Amino acid sequence: MNDSKKQNSPSFDELKNEIFKWADNKNLIHIDNVNRQFMKVVEELGELSSAILKKDQENIVDGLGDVLVTVIILNYQLGYSPTYTLNEAYKTIKYRTGKTVDGVFVKDTDLKDS
Repeated sequence: MNDSKKQNSPSFDELKNEIFKWADNKNLIHIDNVNRQFMKVVEELGELSSAILKKDQENIVDGLGDVLVTVIILNYQLGYSPTYTLNEAYKTIKYRTGKTVDGVFVKDTDLKDS
């Protein structure tokens, strides 16, 4: 990433805390909203997919951010810190073995099944 895009950027922790405050102020942080929030994640993924297919850099950046925001809110609705779930995922994948096939990492266990 270009260093100029990194300058003056808040940390992930600062941003997730601001997103939590924003979502809480909007009355989003409730377990009752999980299904709708999950659909919002899917919607944002669809918009990101479209931007990637069109190679629309401005909307790719916007879409990546929107996906992160919606997933962060979903974490909080489910009672998790996004840092916790990210760390749990990393602990699962850090020693995973496999290979990249057509630009996608495939676990050894999935390679043996095919």
